Amino acid sequence: MSVAIRQLATSEPGFEAEFQRVLHWSAATDDAIEQRVAAILAEVRQRGDAAVLEYTARFDGIEAESMASLELTADDFAAAYELISPAQRNALRQAARRIRSFHERQLESCGKSWSYRDEDGSLLGQKVTPLDRVGIYVPGGKAAYPSSLLMNAVPAQVAGVPEIVMVVPTPVRKDGTSNVLRGERNPLVLAAAHVAGVARAFTIGGAQAIGALAYGTATVPKVDKITGPGNAYVASAKKHVFGTVGIDMIAGPSEILVLADGSTPPDWVAMDLFSQAEHDELAQSILLCPDAGYIERVRSAIERLLPGMPRAAIIRASLEGRGALIHTRSMEEACELSNRIAPEHLEVSSNDPHRWEPLLRHAGALFLGAYTSESLGDYCAGPNHVLPTSGTARFSSPLGVYDFQKRSSVIEVSRSGAQTLGVIAAELAYGEGLQAHARAAEMRLQSKP
Repeated sequence: MSVAIRQLATSEPGFEAEFQRVLHWSAATDDAIEQRVAAILAEVRQRGDAAVLEYTARFDGIEAESMASLELTADDFAAAYELISPAQRNALRQAARRIRSFHERQLESCGKSWSYRDEDGSLLGQKVTPLDRVGIYVPGGKAAYPSSLLMNAVPAQVAGVPEIVMVVPTPVRKDGTSNVLRGERNPLVLAAAHVAGVARAFTIGGAQAIGALAYGTATVPKVDKITGPGNAYVASAKKHVFGTVGIDMIAGPSEILVLADGSTPPDWVAMDLFSQAEHDELAQSILLCPDAGYIERVRSAIERLLPGMPRAAIIRASLEGRGALIHTRSMEEACELSNRIAPEHLEVSSNDPHRWEPLLRHAGALFLGAYTSESLGDYCAGPNHVLPTSGTARFSSPLGVYDFQKRSSVIEVSRSGAQTLGVIAAELAYGEGLQAHARAAEMRLQSKP
């Protein structure tokens, strides 16, 4: 059965309309979800732990008498770390080391306090301090994501956040028969928490977990900011609680855009397109290339490789629903289209990626060269894999150390400086009709305390 993925060409008269259809994705949350999330958050805010327990039983199938049975400790993480294989332990350690190294360099470049004195001797600057407590949401509904845990917890630690609270759902699942399995506390996720140094966690998820972190309960501490991806209920809940707490971003379906000059083995590119398509039926995988023959070879590779993929049904639905193979007139035109798309992941699969990189202005992350598969960035290259989606890379950035810090302006005006600044401030304040502002500045002209 062939894959009905769109094949477009920029030279065709109807390209623009078809291109817009490929890009279209409604970020609007279903009204029913919005209403349900609002009700859940209201219940959690009012009834705290009792509401969290009720919704965990209803949505995850986990019956618990108290939140204590849903809380994970450092001992649980250490036990899970010993349970996993030596190869998995080594992979977690190496990934964490690289992620930490990258974010420590990020801290050095942008995360330090600074100040200077001007010509009047006044001290001006910025004080950078970490958030007191953050909550990280680690998805656990359809799959386990130890990589997401590392990508959220490690930069928070590098930023100096003293307390990280993790929430991870462990819903009851069926095993393909009539048997119901207990909620699974995935050892690799808990081992990642051990490697990342997370000290406190709860096996709760969904909107109720976001509410518990945002408002606090008798058991779950209130945090200052919530980061981490989740389903539509989680995304909606984060929108609702923004303002009470900070959030990282509202993430849409995952995306990959491959910009190819035809020099990379077609199988590699086909598998890279699969790597995002397997996330979700709404994920988007697009190839831009000026070589029509190469596009056909990639399409053939897709047909040949897809039957062997365990998540073939999801990949097929994603490629047929939102995927595209686009023939461009040139690599320059491909770069222009890429900037319009502003993808989450942008692979420049070329013999000379640095020739094209200066033309690329908008992307969550750039992966340069044939050997740089997007999956390496997802797991262990070092830069963060929490990236802006749905075109928001035009104005948003990857998660980083700076998301776990806040900045306070520092102003210490000298007596000499007050004489200069006071005249300026008073003039502007009178112009705005704010006499107390003006008088407060004028009182310091040629005066001592």
